Amino acid sequence: MEKFDFEVLESECGGRIDHFLVQKTELSRSRLQKLISDDLVRVNGQRVKANHRVNTGERITVELPLVKPLEAEAEDIPLDIIYEDKDLLVVNKPQGMVVHPACGNEHGTLVNALLFHCRDLSGIGGVIRPGIVHRLDKDTSGLLMVAKNDQTHLALAEQIKERSVEKIYLTLVHGRLKEDRGTIKAAIGRHPTDRKKMAVRFDGREAVTHYEVLEYLKDYSYLQIKLETGRTHQIRVHMAYINHPVVGDPVYSRSNRFHLAGQFLHAHKLSFIHPATRERMCFTVPLPDELQRVLEHLEKNK
Repeated sequence: MEKFDFEVLESECGGRIDHFLVQKTELSRSRLQKLISDDLVRVNGQRVKANHRVNTGERITVELPLVKPLEAEAEDIPLDIIYEDKDLLVVNKPQGMVVHPACGNEHGTLVNALLFHCRDLSGIGGVIRPGIVHRLDKDTSGLLMVAKNDQTHLALAEQIKERSVEKIYLTLVHGRLKEDRGTIKAAIGRHPTDRKKMAVRFDGREAVTHYEVLEYLKDYSYLQIKLETGRTHQIRVHMAYINHPVVGDPVYSRSNRFHLAGQFLHAHKLSFIHPATRERMCFTVPLPDELQRVLEHLEKNK
C-alpha cells in the first residue's frame, strides 16, 4: 500500500477534493472518486465524499493499493447467452462465477468467457472489464447486460445512472417479515473495520431497496426485490440490517442449513431501453436448480 500526504495551502482552498488530488497525484478523477468511495482518502483522519471542499491547513492522506498488472485472456468457457445482437449481449451468469479478473481470480471469469465468444467488446472498462456495464457478486446468479461498443456502454451506463434500468431479484431470507411489502432506505458504505464487507452507515451512499413477499415458508420469506440504487452487496446488507439475512450468505449470515454454495440470490428480471432501436427490452430467467430445490423442500414441509 503506497501512501501520500498533503496539506492544503491557502491558495488551494475552496475546490473539490477530487479536483485537488488530480493536480497533486496525476491520478484520474474517476480513480480518485473510487478511492474516496472505498474510504482510502481521509481528511484530518475523517472519511469524506468526493464533493468535499478543501480548507486551508487540512491534512489529506491517500492510500493507493499496489495493483498487479492484469490483462484478461480469452478462455473457452460455456456461456448461457439469453440475447445477442451487434451492440450488446444479455447473459445468465451462473452462481460461483466472478464477473471480471482480479488478484486471486485471474481466470475462469465471465470476461474471460466473453473474450473467447466475441472480439468486439466496449473498452470503457479497460483491459480487465471489457464490456462490463454492471456487475453481480460471485455467488449471485442471473442476468447481466454486456456492451459490445463504447456508444452502447455509455448509453446503458446512463440508464443505470438515471434509474431507468429495471432489476428484479428473487431471494430467500431468514424469518417472516412483518409487512408483505416495504422499502428499505439506508445508506451503505465500506465496513469500518472489515474492508471486505459493506455496512449501513450514516455517511455512506444512498441506497434504496423495495421488497415484496411472494410466499412465507415456515421460518423463511421468499421475496421479490426491486433495486432503486445499485450499491455493492446492497440486497445482502439491507436484509441483514433489518434482521432478515439472505439464506446461505457467507458474509452477512452465519447460518447455511441448506448447504448452499453461495447466497440464495438470483437476478431474475432485467429490463432496459436498447440504445440503437430505442425499444424496451425485457428478459427473465428462472431460479437455478439448486435454489429451486430449496424452495420445493420448504413447500413440502411448510
